[in-house]
Amino acid sequence: MAALRSLLASRLAVTPLFALRPVLLPLPLSGLAATPRAALHASAPRPGTRVALVLSGCGVYDGTELHEASSILVHLSRGGAEVQIFAPDISQMHVIDHTKGQPSEGETRNVLTESARIARGKITDLAKLRAADHDAAIFPGGFGAAKNLSTFAVDGKDCRVDRDVERVLKEFHQAGKPIGLCCIAPVLAAKVLSGVEVTVGHEQEEGGRWPYAGTAEAIKALGAKHCVKEVTEAHVDRKNKVVTTPAFMCDTALHHVYDGTGAMVREVLELARK
Repeated sequence: MAALRSLLASRLAVTPLFALRPVLLPLPLSGLAATPRAALHASAPRPGTRVALVLSGCGVYDGTELHEASSILVHLSRGGAEVQIFAPDISQMHVIDHTKGQPSEGETRNVLTESARIARGKITDLAKLRAADHDAAIFPGGFGAAKNLSTFAVDGKDCRVDRDVERVLKEFHQAGKPIGLCCIAPVLAAKVLSGVEVTVGHEQEEGGRWPYAGTAEAIKALGAKHCVKEVTEAHVDRKNKVVTTPAFMCDTALHHVYDGTGAMVREVLELARK
């Protein structure tokens, strides 16, 4: 936990091809006409799992971790899911200059506006998210989950969770609909859902490979159960239908994080289809 607090202290230090191809025209089909019988045998597209993706800004140190969000979106797309993106319409805790890793004095940004960068503009206020309209919800990580969606970065186990974030987590949980969280975001479930099982990876730093390992102790202090997992794995709490994966809680190559978010997405979609 000391390493996590040390990093947070530095982050919180505020004064307080498209090649041209020949076009192949269809040959005329003389004598053939569509029939009602043929129409009956045409297979209708199967509706995809409706997933709400909840963002916390844009940028690892003060918002959503972009690589995690992007990989989750790729896996959801490949899984045939219908995705709607949400973020709270609130001010960020602060703004970090990512070239320096330090706060930008006097600058303010809005979480919804910044998250819209990742959503390519197609985003909705989190206040409008209802579990009844979706089959699952997923929360990527990034310090925004600990700074904007909650106060975990400052208050640890005594943190508060944003009102709408808490409402959404409870709504999906009570409806028996799966929730996926990665990186630091599992602390949200640990705070809101009593007795939930989650993972943030390993519980020892192991020479810096798991620099935020102390978070596991904070999760236990919140009353949740921490389960040790590798970065490429996901932990499934089947009772609560909560799926978590470490992602960038591990200092590792990007493709390992991609594999882990893929495991999380697959489990979430599988639970949603049951």
